[in-house]
Amino acid sequence: MARPLKYKTVEELQAAIDAYFTACKGEPLLDANGEQILYKGVPVITGAHPPTVTGLAVALGFSGRQALLNYQAKKQFVDTITRAKARCEEYAEQRLYDRDGANGAQFSLRCNFGWNDKAPPAEEGEVKILDDL
Repeated sequence: MARPLKYKTVEELQAAIDAYFTACKGEPLLDANGEQILYKGVPVITGAHPPTVTGLAVALGFSGRQALLNYQAKKQFVDTITRAKARCEEYAEQRLYDRDGANGAQFSLRCNFGWNDKAPPAEEGEVKILDDL
């Protein structure tokens, strides 16, 4: 007997995905008066964390990354989950330009998104030069 779907509609799944990405942003730290605390003029944020595929899977109630990928195979959810994973990929790609996050970003992009930093093998063969141009 097949297991019932965790999410019945695309809208329900999208709402849970949006909640995950909102939670990744964290919340401003407030003082006793409810005023936002600033450090050198910048708001202090607590609970912020990077969006990851595994974090997304756990936040959606799946047992892990592979369960999310299995759910992505369902026709009605493929676009929604693909877009959510693309948001995680975008974050990792942006970290490539950040000295502190570049190594972790490279690892994530290779393992989760199939990126490869090796050039494709060059084609070998004979080159013919045309003289009559």
